[in-house]
Amino acid sequence: MSLETLKDQEVFVTFLALALLLAGAYIGGKIVEVFRAPKVIGEILGGMLFGGTFLYHFFPSAMEAVFQAYPQEGKVLNLVYQLGLIFLMFCSGFNTQIEVGKENRRIISCVFIGATILPMLGGIPFAFFMKEHFIGEAGNQLSFVLVFIIGVAITSIPVISKIFFDMGVMNTPFTNTVLTASTLQDLCLWILLNLATRVAETGTANPLDMALVVILTLGMFVVAKLFADHLPFGYHGKVKATDFYTISFVALFLVCALLCRVGINIMYSAFLVGYLVKAISKRDEAAKGRIEAVSNFAFSFFVPVYFALVGIQLNLLHHFSFARFALFFVVAFGLEAIGTILMLQFTNLRKSVIGNFAVTMNARGGPGIVLATVAYASKIISIEFFTVLILTTMLSSMIAGYWLRYQQKKDPEIFHKLTKEGGDGVSTHQEKA
Repeated sequence: MSLETLKDQEVFVTFLALALLLAGAYIGGKIVEVFRAPKVIGEILGGMLFGGTFLYHFFPSAMEAVFQAYPQEGKVLNLVYQLGLIFLMFCSGFNTQIEVGKENRRIISCVFIGATILPMLGGIPFAFFMKEHFIGEAGNQLSFVLVFIIGVAITSIPVISKIFFDMGVMNTPFTNTVLTASTLQDLCLWILLNLATRVAETGTANPLDMALVVILTLGMFVVAKLFADHLPFGYHGKVKATDFYTISFVALFLVCALLCRVGINIMYSAFLVGYLVKAISKRDEAAKGRIEAVSNFAFSFFVPVYFALVGIQLNLLHHFSFARFALFFVVAFGLEAIGTILMLQFTNLRKSVIGNFAVTMNARGGPGIVLATVAYASKIISIEFFTVLILTTMLSSMIAGYWLRYQQKKDPEIFHKLTKEGGDGVSTHQEKA
C-alpha cells in the first residue's frame, strides 16, 4: 500500500495557512484579553481577518492562493479543525466533575429547568418564524428546530470556568452551582444534537432510531458516571508518561471512530473518554499534570486553529442580516434569563444572586460554537444562522464576563453569600476547567 503525499508547494501553503491562522488567533486573543473579554472571541476574530468579512473581500486572489491553493487543502485544514474539537472536549471531560449535594438540589434543579427546559419550549415558535432564512440545505425541519432551541438554551462550561478562574472565584457556592447545572444542561443538549445530526443524516425521523440514539447517548453517560463514582481504585503502579499518553489517545480516537459509526457525534465521544480517563487515573498523582500538559499544547495549537477556522467561515458582508441577528439574540438571551429568574423565585436566593444566575447561564462560549459548526457541517442550518449563532455566542460571553466582574467589584461577597439569610445555600465542591 502506498500513501499519496502532498507536493512541496502544497506542503508550503498548508503550513503557511496554519501559521497565519494561529498567528491571527493568538494576536486576536491577546487583544481582547486586554479588554478582559474571553480569549475565544479574539481567536474567532483572528480567523475572520482572513475570511469574507475582511481580507478575502478585498484580496480574494491572495487569500485563495493561501487557503484554497489545491483541491484537498480544505480537507487537510479540516483535519486540524476536527482535532481541535476533539481535544477541546477531551480536556473538558477530564476536568468535569458532577456532584449534587442534598442541600443544593433545589437550586440546581431550578437553574436547570429555568435555563434549559423553559427557554427551549419558548424558542419553538420562533424557530418556525425564522426557519425560512436559517434552515440549511438538508431541509430537515425537525433537525433545524432541535438545533434552534439548543442554540437558545446552551451554556458554556469552558468559557464561564475561564471567567471564574480569572476572577479568582472558582469553587465558591455560586460557581459550583452554575457549573453543575451547566454540565447537566450540556448533557441534555448534546443528546438533542446527536439526535438532530442523526435525523439529518438519515433524512427521516424514525421513532425507533431516535429512541436508540437517545438511549445510547444517555446510557453511555450513565455508565460513565456510575463507573467513575463506584470504581474503588484506578490502575496500580506507576505508568510512564509516554504510555499514559499513548493509551489515552488510542482510547480517544478509537472510541470517537466507533461511536461516530453508530451516529454519536465525536465531541460527545471525546468528552466521555476524558471523563473516564480521569476516573481510571484517579490514583495517579501525575495524571492531572499530564492532562494539563495536553491541554496546554492543545490550547496553544489545535484549539486556536479550530476557532480561527470557525471565524474564517463568517461573512458579515453577504451572509448576514443584522435585524435577524438582533432578533435571535434578544429571543435567546431573554428566554434563558426570564426562565432562570422565574424558576429561582421558588428558592431563597437574593435578588442580585438570581440576576447573576440569569446572565451567567447565557454565556454560550465553546459549546455554542461547537453547536454551530456541527450543525452547519451537517447542513442542518444555513450559513446565515451559523454566523448568527457564532456572534450570539461571542456577545453573550462578553456580557456575562463584564457583568460578573462588575458584580464582584460592587460586592466582593456576592458569590459566597447566596441566600437572603446570608448563607451559601450550597455544598457542592468540584473542579472544572
